Amino acid sequence: MTSKRIFVTGASGCIGHYVVEALIQETNHELYLLLRNPEKLKVDYRARPGITVLQADLREIERFSSLLKTMDGAVLIATAWGGPQEVYDINVVKMLQLMNLLDPEKCEQVIYFSTASILDRQNQLLQEAGEIGTDYIRSKYLCYQQLSKLAIAPRITTLFPTLLLGGDANKPYSHISSGIPQVEEWLWLLRFLQTDASFHFIHGKDIAQIVRHLIDHPPAENEPHQLVLGNQMVTVNQAIEESCAYLNKRIYFRIPLTPKLANLIIRLFRIRMAAWDRFSMNYRHFTHQRVVSPEDFGLPTYCATFTDVLKISGVGRRRKRRR
Repeated sequence: MTSKRIFVTGASGCIGHYVVEALIQETNHELYLLLRNPEKLKVDYRARPGITVLQADLREIERFSSLLKTMDGAVLIATAWGGPQEVYDINVVKMLQLMNLLDPEKCEQVIYFSTASILDRQNQLLQEAGEIGTDYIRSKYLCYQQLSKLAIAPRITTLFPTLLLGGDANKPYSHISSGIPQVEEWLWLLRFLQTDASFHFIHGKDIAQIVRHLIDHPPAENEPHQLVLGNQMVTVNQAIEESCAYLNKRIYFRIPLTPKLANLIIRLFRIRMAAWDRFSMNYRHFTHQRVVSPEDFGLPTYCATFTDVLKISGVGRRRKRRR
C-alpha cells in the first residue's frame, strides 16, 4: 500500500491511542500528530521512522497552514469537554478552520469524529441534541451542520461512535469503561430490576481497525460517508442477564423500572437532573437504523458481545483471585 501523509488530532485520548497504535504498527503511513502534551501519548511513536509530533493546541492550527496543504488525509479525533466557550471554539470554530486549511485537490479523505448522541434512531439529526444537549453534544451538532458547506465536504467521512469502551495500563480509559467494574458492586440490586431500554457499544480497538481500513480504502462517491460505529443492539435487561450469568448470580424475580417509578425515585431522593439527562431517561432506546463494526469491512471484531465487555473490563477477576 502506498504511503500517505496523514494529519492526526486527539492522539492522546482513548480512541486516539488505539488509532495511532494501529497506524504505527500496521501501516507505513507518514503520520503528523498534533498534541498539546506529548507526554500523555503512551504509544511508542519512535518505533519507526515517519512519525512527527507537533506540539501545539488546536487553537493554534493556523501555524500549520502550509503543512496541511500537503496532507493526503486527516483523522480528526480531538475534542474539548470543558466550559461552553472552550468547547465551541475547539469543537466547532477550530475544527472547521482545520478542514478549510486542507487542499481538496490533494487530500483524499478526512475522517471526522462526531458522536452518535446527535442522531436519532433513523440516523438523522436529533433535534433535542442541538437544543438541550450538553455543551459537547451541542458543539458536535453545530459542527456537523456546517460540514456540507466546506470545499472539502465530498472528502469527509463522518464517524459517529456509540457508547465507547477502551483503556488499559497504557491507554486512558473511556468514561464507560471506567465505570464497568462497578457492575459487580451493584449487580445484587440491578438483577432484580427490569427496564425498557437499549443501546449499542463499540471498543476503541475496533474503531482503530475501521479507521485503518478507511484510510487505505476511502468510500466511493456512491458509498456511505456517514457511519454509526457500534455492535448490534443490546437491551439493558440482556446486559443484566449476561452479567449475572458471567458472575454466577441468580435472578429470582424482577421489578419493572417504569418511567413513573424512576421519576418517583428522583423526587424522593431529590436527584438533580439536567434537561439532557431527563430527555435521555425518557428516550431510553439509543439505537440506530444501521450500525457498522469491523465485520462489515471483512475484519475481525475484538469486542462484539456484552460478555466480551465484561471479560475485557476485568469484571469478576477479584472474586476469582480470592478463590
